Amino acid sequence: MSEHAVIESGARVSTQPRSLGVSILYQAMRTTEFKVGAVIFIGLILLSVAAPSLLGLSPTKFNVALKFTPPWPVDGWVWPHFFGTDQLGRDLFVRSLIGLRNALMIGIASVIGMFVLGSAIGMLAGYVGGWTSLILMRITDAQMSIPIIILAITILGVSRPTPLTVILVFILAGWPGYARVARSVAMSERRKEYVRAAKILGASDLRILLIHIAPNILPPIAFVAVLDVARMMIFEAILGFIGIGIQPPTPTFGTIIADGTKYLLNAWWITTIPGLLLALALCSINFMGGALERSRNRVLQGVA
Repeated sequence: MSEHAVIESGARVSTQPRSLGVSILYQAMRTTEFKVGAVIFIGLILLSVAAPSLLGLSPTKFNVALKFTPPWPVDGWVWPHFFGTDQLGRDLFVRSLIGLRNALMIGIASVIGMFVLGSAIGMLAGYVGGWTSLILMRITDAQMSIPIIILAITILGVSRPTPLTVILVFILAGWPGYARVARSVAMSERRKEYVRAAKILGASDLRILLIHIAPNILPPIAFVAVLDVARMMIFEAILGFIGIGIQPPTPTFGTIIADGTKYLLNAWWITTIPGLLLALALCSINFMGGALERSRNRVLQGVA
């Protein structure tokens, strides 16, 4: 095979992962499931960003005279508190939206960190091989054996939880899954002709990893990353519920629901309505993740 043919073959193979990713996304966007999930998810993001400022209501301001206001008009008034108020008269609508904003921020930032760290370690292990791969994979296995809740309690229990520390804990707990996928992809790709062609032309190992191998990692784990956003949002709510998440006065789903458990009989909306908002956000993410997974399977099987 001539050098020109090898280069053309390498270029053709190296562009395949990008077209594969685009094909998967295109197939997913054609499904009703993805459209519904995307509309709900984008709507919730816009609502959580814009509504607290537009309404002009403080999520932390006390108004004891309005405590336990239900989420419906009282005494004929058109009530501005759409989700009602809590035991201190704080508006639950604004508090829930800010809790949603915090959960989305932590979930998305954590997954990005997991993907970057896990992919870097996995690509290095798969591309270099040998003892480097063995040592990195044993570290990965050891990290995967520690449940995320145990790790979070251990770290956050001895330090003041902040959004940054919660994100770092989630990254530390979640990167091994991405590393294993990245390693398997790198091991498969390093033997292909376009990698050999790139080496012959003088490309550095770093360039091969970033330009040729890295794009192959996204299609296999895109839907996993989407679903991990929902998983991290659940863990963030759990940490807030047991008291080791983001601390008051910053509203989070966990702290709001935990505060309302004492008043379930006479003020059920304090826990129920924020919980339903969290469930709606999780369902929208799961819709998109499920559509991406099924579209990936269809594309790989050659089904239009």
